[in-house]
Amino acid sequence: MNAAPQFSTKERILGAAEELFAQQGFAGTSLREVTRRADVNIAAVNYHFGSKENLVNEVFRRRMDDMSARRLQALHRAVARDPSDLEGILAAFIEPPLALAIDRSGSAFVRIIARAYAEKNDGLRRFLSDNYGHVLREFARAIAVALPELDRDDLYWRLDFTAGALTYAMADFGITQRADGRSEAAHCRDAAQALIQFAAAGLRAPRTLRTDPEQGLEKHA
Repeated sequence: MNAAPQFSTKERILGAAEELFAQQGFAGTSLREVTRRADVNIAAVNYHFGSKENLVNEVFRRRMDDMSARRLQALHRAVARDPSDLEGILAAFIEPPLALAIDRSGSAFVRIIARAYAEKNDGLRRFLSDNYGHVLREFARAIAVALPELDRDDLYWRLDFTAGALTYAMADFGITQRADGRSEAAHCRDAAQALIQFAAAGLRAPRTLRTDPEQGLEKHA
């Protein structure tokens, strides 16, 4: 019989922190609660992470590094096949995070992402921007090539809206529930395809109307 996997002290702390942050939020979770859940002492947390802020950052890094790599690999494949394939680019952006949402080991992290949107945490936002902002910029450049007529401001607004919709879908909010007898994997594929089609239509939509700050009138950008 195979022995149960042995996790390092650092991994136990990260796993415990991820579960507690998902349940209680970042501000609502103390380091002492993390140590109790991980069955370690506070010195172990200080040794491996130094501070609660660093612990929060490392919880994100543990998942985001792999997810970002998967996204970029899929993006590079899509662009190599056809740089004008908007749906292929969006699939690279959308499918890896949704796959994480149905992975039991990543389900708590999905709720943490929703927490990150809801809770104001300037340190975490800086960490995510500094370490993973380049991923969004690569997708923006690829979309700009696929849709050269799209204004830069519109592109960034629409990509932000797509990212927000993706977070919503990952957290399994909303009224579209998995049908009886439908597997989670199939439900995830359905969600991905629906979101890809929705995002593509939004990105291809006519240019937005903007308000003229001097006259208070709306005009085409």
